Formats: sequence, C-alpha cells, structure tokens
Amino acid sequence: MRSILLHIHEDDCQEARFQTALDLARHFDAHLTCVHAVPYEFGVPGDFYGTMASQLAIEYEKNARTIREKFKKRLAAEDVSWEWIFSNGPASQLIKNYAPLSDVVVLGARNPVGSPDHPSLLVTELIGAVRPPLMVVPANMGPFILETPAVVAWNGSAEASHAIAAALPILKLASEVHILEVEEEEKPRLHKKLPATEAAEFLARHEIEAEIVKFPMDKKASIAAGILNAATIRQAGYLVMGAYGHSRLRERILGGVTRELLKDPKIPLILSH
Repeated sequence: MRSILLHIHEDDCQEARFQTALDLARHFDAHLTCVHAVPYEFGVPGDFYGTMASQLAIEYEKNARTIREKFKKRLAAEDVSWEWIFSNGPASQLIKNYAPLSDVVVLGARNPVGSPDHPSLLVTELIGAVRPPLMVVPANMGPFILETPAVVAWNGSAEASHAIAAALPILKLASEVHILEVEEEEKPRLHKKLPATEAAEFLARHEIEAEIVKFPMDKKASIAAGILNAATIRQAGYLVMGAYGHSRLRERILGGVTRELLKDPKIPLILSH
C-alpha cells in the first residue's frame, strides 16, 4: 500500500480520517494525496439570484483557502510524502479521477453535507464506482492501530471476496483475523456462495491465520447489529466487508446491511465492491 487518497472537507469526521490516513502513510511509507473540492463558481452579473450565488461562491473560495493553508501547515510538519489537489466541482468526481492509481480511499462516515442520520452520500456514490477499497472512518476515532484484531464480514459473495483481497496489506498486520459468517436459511441463488473455509484458505496462502466464526441469524436483531456485536466482543479495530453499489445498495438484502453499518459505524469500515 503506497498510494493513499484522502478526502478533505470540514465535517465531523475530518480530523479522524486525517489522522487515520497519516497513520497508514507512516506505516507503509506511502504517498498521501489530499483531494479538496468546492462547488463550482456560478452566478450571472446583474441577476439578483446570480449575484447572491456569486457572493456565496466567494465565501466557498475563502473557506477553501483557509482549510488549505491550515492542513498544508500541518502536513509540512509530518514525516510523510504528500500533495494537495484542489478543484472546483463535486468531490465525488475529483475522487473518481484520482482513485484509479490509489491503493485506498479514506473517507468520513458522516455526510459532508445533508442529514447526519443517513449514510454518507459520498460513500454510497463511490461504492462500485472506484477500483480501490474505501476506508470509512467514524468521527470518534483515535489513532488507527494496525496491529489490532480484524473482523471480516463474510457472505460468500464476489464483493466479500474482493474486499478480502483489497484489504490484504492491512490484514497481514492484524493481531488476529476473524471471519464472521451468518448462518441463514439456504435459498435458491443464481450464483453459488463460497464457504468461509475458502476465504480462510485464501488468507492462509498469504500467511494470514484466520478463525471462522459462525453465528445463527437472530430474527429479533439485524445482521448489521450481529456483526457489530461480534466485532465489539473481539475488540476489532476495523471491519472488512463487501458492499453493493448504486441501485443495489438501496435494496434490503446485503445492501441493507451495508446501509445500516454506514449509518453510525463504531469502527472503521473497509469496503470493496
């Protein structure tokens, strides 16, 4: 892991994801690319609403300069390689432009704009739209410790397989790896599910010893609640899981699990489509 992409935006999760990105960059001797986007400049001279919009754009630019100077000063004091990318326009597009040559994209769990009670719109837009995994960091994070127990949510899907493969550099450093598999009623499927033993064997080939943990489906609680409870019991530092993107994210199958976990994650999520 040598290239880390970090979303810069003044929200509740900014400090937590900034520190997480620095921790990753230091450990892997990686290059940190900070991407900072602000809305397009808009407004038509002579038009009342256009003039108001222009004034708003000026404020956006002023705030952007303040943020840029603050973080550049902090980055200059850190022992990491870094660069700052600034652009007018949506953050999602800027991230999509730079993600193809990144190993991980570090985002916040809270909505940069909009209701904090819903999963981050930026995260849901990027799931399935970028190649590298997304590391979604909650606001209450302290230092990101790599030598910590890790939990993998396993459902036998291609997405879960991609997530494990994408997280290998971090999983290799975990003190323990637990593969959580929910025991659900078997239903006819178009594609065959891979058993958790296959995931464990894959990790073993990469010299990662993993414990398979199966827990029955509790009809009184959600799958997401069960996963979080299992992660808490094992003192996991992060959770690796596959995620559906775009329209599938809105379905209440595994997409519902992803959505629920994204609402208020207690630990960082490493998501891959």
